[in-house]
Amino acid sequence: MEKKPISRQGFDALNAELKQLREVDRPDIIKTVQWARSLGDLSENADYSAAKEKQRIIDRRIKFLEDYIKDALVVDVDSLSGSRVTFGASVTAKDQDGNRMQCRILSDVEADGKTVIACTSPVGRAMIGKCVGDTCFVRTPAGEKEYEIIEVKFK
Repeated sequence: MEKKPISRQGFDALNAELKQLREVDRPDIIKTVQWARSLGDLSENADYSAAKEKQRIIDRRIKFLEDYIKDALVVDVDSLSGSRVTFGASVTAKDQDGNRMQCRILSDVEADGKTVIACTSPVGRAMIGKCVGDTCFVRTPAGEKEYEIIEVKFK
């Protein structure tokens, strides 16, 4: 399986969420399921149905987190430097209309789509490898957008 880059902070956050789900949330929902089951007829028991659905959601999230953590490649973004856009870089870019965009290139699970862009997103993929002054083209649903890299910095 291909390793997925993630910052140390993002990796620690995923581990904390996994610990919370395993040690607190899942045991709590199992108690709720047992309580709802004790009420009798399960076919018309809304508490039981809701608790089982919540348990399924928690179990799916635990599985996702375990798989993501197993395939993670932790990158110490604080030690990165250079003039090229790479994972962990903070980028300032300007589109063809003169609008500025400031973002940081991180992992899918850390991205918010505004100030933190996923390295696998169309914008992230287009910017990676570029230097100040380079132009990158991003295909969007509204058509192709052009960005000029204004600044690349690392914390």
